Parts: sequence; C-alpha cells; structure tokens
Amino acid sequence: MLSTPSGDLRGEVEAGIGVWRGIPYAEQPTGQRRFLAPEPMAPWPGVREAREHGPLPPQSKSFVGGGRDDPKVRDEACLTLTVWSPDTAASLPVMVWIPGGAFVYGAGQFQLYNGSRLAANGDVVVVNVTYRIGVFGGLELSDLGDGFDDNLALRDQIAALRWVRDNISAFGGDPGRVTVFGESAGATSVLALMAAPSAQRLFHRAIAQSPALPLVADREYRAANAHEFLRRLGVGAGEVKALPQRQLRRAAGILQLKSAANTPTLAYGLTYGTELLPQHPVAAAREGRTSGVPLIIGTNSHEASMFAWTKPPMLPTTKASIDGYFQRVAPDAKQRVLQAYPGYPRRSALVALGSDAMFGGPTWAFADAYSALAPTRMYRFDHFGWSLRMLGLGATHGSEIVHIHHSYESFVGRKLHPLGRRIQPGVGRRMQRAWLDFARGSEDVDDEHWPLYETGERLTRLIASTRDVMASDPDRDRRQAWAAVY
Repeated sequence: MLSTPSGDLRGEVEAGIGVWRGIPYAEQPTGQRRFLAPEPMAPWPGVREAREHGPLPPQSKSFVGGGRDDPKVRDEACLTLTVWSPDTAASLPVMVWIPGGAFVYGAGQFQLYNGSRLAANGDVVVVNVTYRIGVFGGLELSDLGDGFDDNLALRDQIAALRWVRDNISAFGGDPGRVTVFGESAGATSVLALMAAPSAQRLFHRAIAQSPALPLVADREYRAANAHEFLRRLGVGAGEVKALPQRQLRRAAGILQLKSAANTPTLAYGLTYGTELLPQHPVAAAREGRTSGVPLIIGTNSHEASMFAWTKPPMLPTTKASIDGYFQRVAPDAKQRVLQAYPGYPRRSALVALGSDAMFGGPTWAFADAYSALAPTRMYRFDHFGWSLRMLGLGATHGSEIVHIHHSYESFVGRKLHPLGRRIQPGVGRRMQRAWLDFARGSEDVDDEHWPLYETGERLTRLIASTRDVMASDPDRDRRQAWAAVY
C-alpha cells in the first residue's frame, strides 16, 4: 500500500518495478461536468485499488491500440494516469508522457507507451497521462457560452501535471525534476504547455517528438466550427450536455471530415487567443513568452509516408492536394517551396513535402525561435527496420516511439521490430539513453556529444540505424523554403 495526499493506493510490482494504474487525477468530466475544465480530485477514503487501467477516452479503434493486451473499455470518465517507479523511497527524476493521436485517438494506457522499461533502465519515475480527446476534449466549444470551457485537452494535461507536483514524491519522484514529453498531438501539447502561463513551473524540461503545430488554430476558426456543430445537432447550447455520446460524436466527426478537405488545420485540436493559451506556440517563442525550459525537439525523416497510403487532404501528399494546400495557405510561396523538392511530383518528393507541411516546417520555425531563449537540441530520426523498408515507409510518423519506451512487446512493437523482444536494436538503446540523460540533466556536461541547436550552424543529431552523427542544417533548402510559410 502507498499513501499519497490524494489517498491510499494498492498497486503491484512487475519485474521489480512498482506500477499503479487507473489513478484519477481530477473529478471525472461526466454529467454537468461535460465540456468543463477539470476540477481537483477530492481525497478518497480507504485504500483504492490501482491494479487495473481506467477506461480509454471515447474513440474508434486504432492500430496503435490494437493489441490483445490493450484496454478496450471506453468511457467519458477517463481522467486517469499510470505511474511506474523503481524506488518509492528515493527522489528520482520524473518523466510525464502525453500520448498523441491528432486529438482524436490515443490514451496513456496503450502498451506501446508502457513505461516500465524507461523506469527500470533509467532509474526514473514514469507517468502516463490520459486526457479528453475528440468531441469531449479536442473540439473547441467555448464560444457557445457558459458551461463550455476552452482547450479541455490542454486543461486536463495541466491538471495531471498539478497532480504530479502534489503527489509524485510519494512514488519516489522529485517534483522539482519533471520532464514532460510526447509525440504528435502529444508533442503539440508539450509546446502549447510551454506557451501556457498557467503551466509554468509545473515541469522543468520538455521533449517534443514530431509536433503537428497546424493542430493549433485561432479562436475565430474554432468559434465558427462550434456554431456549425450546434447547427448540425439542431439544438440550443443549453441542450448539448444532455445529448447521447453517439449523437455528439457523429456531428463532430462530420466537422472533422469537412475540415480535412479544406484546410491543414483540423476541427479537433488546440486553440490560441484564449486566457489559457494566449498565443500560438511559434509566436510565443518569437516574442520570448514561453517557459524557457531545456528542450529536445525533432521529426522523423519520412513522417508522411504512412498517411500517403490514405491520402488525407489535410496532409498534402498528392499533386492535387498540394495545389489546394498552397492556394488556401500561401499561394505566393508555392513555387519557392516546390523548388526545394527535386523530382517533384515523384512520390518521394510528395511524401517529403507533406511531411514538412504538417511537421517539418513548423518544427524548424519553433526551434529557430526557441533556441534564442533556452537550451535546445534538435534531432532527425532516420532509422527504419526491414519491416518498414519492405512496406516502403521509411522512418514514418511515430516509428521512434517503440525505441524510446522499449515497448517491443507491444502490438506495434512486434510489427515494427519482430526481434526486438529478444535483441534490442542499437538505435533503441542509444535513443532511450539520450532521453534519460536529458531527463536527469546529465546532457548539460555532454555538449560535445549533442551540441545545442542554434541558428548559426543549426546542428542536428541524425539518429540512424548503426550510429548517430551531428550535421549542420541537414534540411537547409527545405527549411529555408518553408520559412516563407511559417
């Protein structure tokens, strides 16, 4: 049994690592709490069992959570987290994982994100957060009036970080050494947390893996979506909370499809221009209004290759969708950007351009601005095993996750690296070690191995299959071209 300020917990020990699942970090957002900011959790009486995961947020099935051991139960009462700790009597660095999924899919409970190996190998406490997504957390409805708060996904994450601050010492974690890290929408959230005033001092380091900053939109765009959502439901704002989940999800799904066909910004995502998130993260970095914590940030070399199979319009990977993209977003920059992709419109150039539209371009813009404020380290993940090679995907979006968590036994891990459970790839050992060194602060004495990213040389760590190398501005032509857009 473990005693915390929130109450007593009974977890279990697995391979020498303590694990506590399904811990609520806020009051559950059901009933009249639907669409409202999370409220602090009242301490529970007695001993709470923490051996089973809480429910996933409502969502459709996804490849990431498709394993036999992945949780299946879905419910709006989803504000829970999981903690792994190697030593509850210590004062260890803490790593808080924010999962991705375009604010449509995802949960901290998926086996792909299992934190046990990070905790064991790095002597750190790992916390996985599950937050609201889809219509209940990713759709901005605050313009509908009282009873609807903004940026619910981000508010949930801040509530989880406050829970960590107040409770993590009971698990052997040091609340003064918290690293927040995430991938895709999770990395987008990390950068938004860095620009959110109320999240300041809740974490001390940050890692953003393949952030998708077009998922952050202005309040005017989100307000138009909110009122269209209301029209599709055919009810007044005061009636929305009482509607069944299926009806809400269906109407929001139509908005999502419509947004994907017309803009790189989706109906689901975060909103700037609010008190919680005053500015877009790139603008906040350029004006020096971010947290100023040390940062690792980067992308994968073939981010869009997986999406190119389904050709989603919001991530342009066909000539027609690229033409439409520039017509909507930056018509004057089109020719300059296309010239940075030799061989266009061959498939490799189409995939590279789609990758940069959603991931590379805004990531370079943020890193350039932020590196003037705080220590910044940039990487590009280039590794791909034989399974991704056979599929022609390369280092596709999210393929680095399994190497950081060493979740080779997960459903996705077995697909990407079938032998990883027996023989851990060298790239995984190197990458996990780099992330752990950063969380512990030991990278400060290792500038020779991973020098800081600065706008002079723009040194970037290229993470390849057999070794990592530092390169100066490895994607210079593409970066310079996208500067006209971002």
